[in-house]
Amino acid sequence: MKRVLPAAAFWLLVWQLAAMAVSNTILLVGPLETAAALLRMAGTAEFWASVAGSMLRIVGGLLAGTAAGILLASVSFASPRAELVLSPFVAVMKAVPVASFVILILIWAGNGMLSFFVTSMVVFPVLYVNTLNGLRSTDKKLLEVARVFRMRPSARVRYLYLPQLVPFLKAGLALAAGMSFKSGVAAEVIGQPLLSIGNGLYRAKIWLETADVFAWTAVVIFISWLIERLILKAVAGGKAQAPGTHAGPDGTHAGPDRSHAGPGGTHAGPDSGKEAP
Repeated sequence: MKRVLPAAAFWLLVWQLAAMAVSNTILLVGPLETAAALLRMAGTAEFWASVAGSMLRIVGGLLAGTAAGILLASVSFASPRAELVLSPFVAVMKAVPVASFVILILIWAGNGMLSFFVTSMVVFPVLYVNTLNGLRSTDKKLLEVARVFRMRPSARVRYLYLPQLVPFLKAGLALAAGMSFKSGVAAEVIGQPLLSIGNGLYRAKIWLETADVFAWTAVVIFISWLIERLILKAVAGGKAQAPGTHAGPDGTHAGPDRSHAGPGGTHAGPDSGKEAP
């Protein structure tokens, strides 16, 4: 954070100097005008209702798309036939423009939950691909050892699959969090649901209130950053386990100083140079 603050201050200064050089508040406003517009908007109930409504719909879509992506990727990993069936659908979801999603959902369901559905459709392929790649990266030798020693399925998931999957999930969620707010707010600008950030942006554009446009944009950036940090922290926290511990092949825990079993089933300590009888 200490390294980020000087860089942020530098770009805020560049922004303010650029606004002063342009000297036209319709074309460009600086951070001071943006902050003033944000403070003015924050004093109204409509602002908070718009922020809360958009955030709930977009975050809901993010969670729904994430859950669907992880679930269907797990099914595809377990069943090659399921992957064959799902691959065309995922390819289409990755390629369809957000505008096409918006128009179709407006026709099918109206604009009430528009950002929820658009966000879930944008997030789904990102988490599907990352989860599938993460599962495929699991060490095949470890899986074979787990099969030979009949490790419980729950222990395999926790100690073999999850450590490989977490980095892929973190990368996918970091990308999905930003994409969800971009696509969700863009959908609201097109669909115009009442009490939404997209509606606020559209009205600011109509009245040429450039400071309000920048203020709404700053709100979206902050919420997107906050949600991303919270999600990544939750993923990292779910990965944590006691330091130095590991799971035995039957799913039980062995401490860091526990001796290892010899080939005959007897135990030999880590400092012992003798073979077990």
